[in-house]
Amino acid sequence: MTSETRSAGARPARPRTARIALIGDRSPAVRSHQRVPVLFGALRERHGLPVDAYWIPTEDAELPGAVTGFDAVWALPGSPYRSEAGALAAIRTAREDGIPFLGTCGGFQHALLEFARDACGLARARHAENDPEAAGGSGSAGGTDILIAPLSCSLVGREGRLRTLPGSLAERLLGSRESVERYHCAYGPVRALVPRLEEGGMRFTAHDSEGEPRVAELPGHPFYLAALFQPELAGDGTVPHPYLRAFAEAAVRHAGQANSPV
Repeated sequence: MTSETRSAGARPARPRTARIALIGDRSPAVRSHQRVPVLFGALRERHGLPVDAYWIPTEDAELPGAVTGFDAVWALPGSPYRSEAGALAAIRTAREDGIPFLGTCGGFQHALLEFARDACGLARARHAENDPEAAGGSGSAGGTDILIAPLSCSLVGREGRLRTLPGSLAERLLGSRESVERYHCAYGPVRALVPRLEEGGMRFTAHDSEGEPRVAELPGHPFYLAALFQPELAGDGTVPHPYLRAFAEAAVRHAGQANSPV
């Protein structure tokens, strides 16, 4: 019997459960953190996706190899993180090693920060929330490039219209050019520095009604999606947002590839 032939009645091997690293400092005060068990239950039961979640505090994420071996990495809201360095290290590993990545709210902000520093040569790029001395300015100030600055109008607890670019992953997953999404953030990218990230290969594929970037992708990566809004807060969590379902599907694919014989 060849390796391609199965005996009568043989069942195909069950896929390995995909392990997803949740990067963030878990807190009962963060609503998106409370949603995680509901969302993963829905992904398993409603969509049949074999996924398990493992919390990794940002301080632990500083350790070498902290997310190596995981099938996906989700940088969750809840910033300022206890360790900016840990969050950035996990995001960099996912980006460089082709591990499916999702960043929401603070995760979006830190995904841009990591890319600016490690892929675009903007070593001085800063997040104003993590750098109180520079929080009053934006752009280049005092020798520091503020990439993530306070929004002119806070989006904490607000909904906003999103418009996606044709042909983008953001559009394909939503199945629509426009949607209304829920935010809970007060910081976003400085628009003047966005072209530097685009020159490095990042693509901003969804914007708000004022043209501000709200979703970022990396073409060529197995799955890399970062959104300033919080898809985990859509509905009551029992029907996962399309971005979350696609992320989980990418994790399952990664698990299958890792489990395949060489």
